[in-house]
Amino acid sequence: MGALTIAAKYMIVAQIEVNGTVDKSDVIGAVFSQTEGLLGRDIDLRELQLTGRVGRIEVEITERDGKTQGRVYIPSNLDRYETALIAALVESVERVGPYPATVKVIEIKDLREEKRKRIIERAKELVKIIEEEVLPDTKEILERLKEDVAKAEVIEYGPERLPAGPDVDKADTLIVVEGRADVINLVKHGYKNVIALEGISKGIPQTVVELSKKKTTVLFVDGDKGGEMVIRELLKVAHIDYIARAPPGREVEQLAAKEIAKALRNKIPAEEWLAQQRQQAQQQAEQAAAQAQQPQLSLPFDASKKVEEMLGTLEAELYDASWSLIKRVPVRELPDFLASTEGAVYAIVMDGIVTQRVVDLAAKRGVKLIITARVGPLAKMPEDMKVVTFEQLAKKSAAV
Repeated sequence: MGALTIAAKYMIVAQIEVNGTVDKSDVIGAVFSQTEGLLGRDIDLRELQLTGRVGRIEVEITERDGKTQGRVYIPSNLDRYETALIAALVESVERVGPYPATVKVIEIKDLREEKRKRIIERAKELVKIIEEEVLPDTKEILERLKEDVAKAEVIEYGPERLPAGPDVDKADTLIVVEGRADVINLVKHGYKNVIALEGISKGIPQTVVELSKKKTTVLFVDGDKGGEMVIRELLKVAHIDYIARAPPGREVEQLAAKEIAKALRNKIPAEEWLAQQRQQAQQQAEQAAAQAQQPQLSLPFDASKKVEEMLGTLEAELYDASWSLIKRVPVRELPDFLASTEGAVYAIVMDGIVTQRVVDLAAKRGVKLIITARVGPLAKMPEDMKVVTFEQLAKKSAAV
């Protein structure tokens, strides 16, 4: 099993310099291998991770002029004396892979102190919230007044007694919204040529259908799937000229004056909306066809057990096309192994980070599948290679 997630007390921050080009996994491997057993089992990083007293080691590195520099972060739940001992232990690392290296601890953060500061700052914010709720400002009072006036102006229109603004009959343009709250919000902000559908579960009101034939009609709906459903249903029976949407995830009744104006300004012709829907449907069909042509991931072993077996080992397993194990090597040695040995490799399972270097070397060996703990930034991927993370593999296994 891998390192436990812990609520750390301290964070050891160390600076590392390597006289050569290495990956993050190489640095982590060096820290574990070169400190193992130095101070006995009680102060062994791998054992401390397994018991949750030391968290997952994180590394940030940059490469320049053939050298690697960066920082190593080690969360600790030990006391301050043991944490200091771990920090000194890490400084004993002298090599990363084949290259000389130096490690220097530059800081041991007390994370509890930072947490206390955040709590105090949040308390200050909550005090302000209490004060604002108890003593509403002038702007809030005015907003309440506008809403009360808007509610008084909303009328009932047509035989269905639909909520509407007072200028529905007078105006040449009609704004159709979903519900009464939307009407109130638009009337509050000066849009009085508005009418609500009041739901479509019982069908589109005939009053709206008839008005759409006589006036330039703008359908203004929420930015969610419900709004999209309203558009589809209304276009079947009414003459809609333009479609406006609230921002994604927002409702028309929530919008401020500037947001309403912007949404209406960005309205599009109904024909354009329909064209966009046809294009999206075509793209989805093409993607589905492409996915159907891709080979399904078939493994000769239980995915969840394999993930549990590999996590925390910092090792890689290489398989041939018949899924016979070729070799098991430390992740830090994987690039050298791929570069120096011959013979085809079909798949790699590794408790490490897939980098562009690993992908390039694997492609030369004919690798078709890499199953990995994490994936680093990749600029290019071979078309015939698939990279799957442990997390994705676990989800596929659970879905079966």
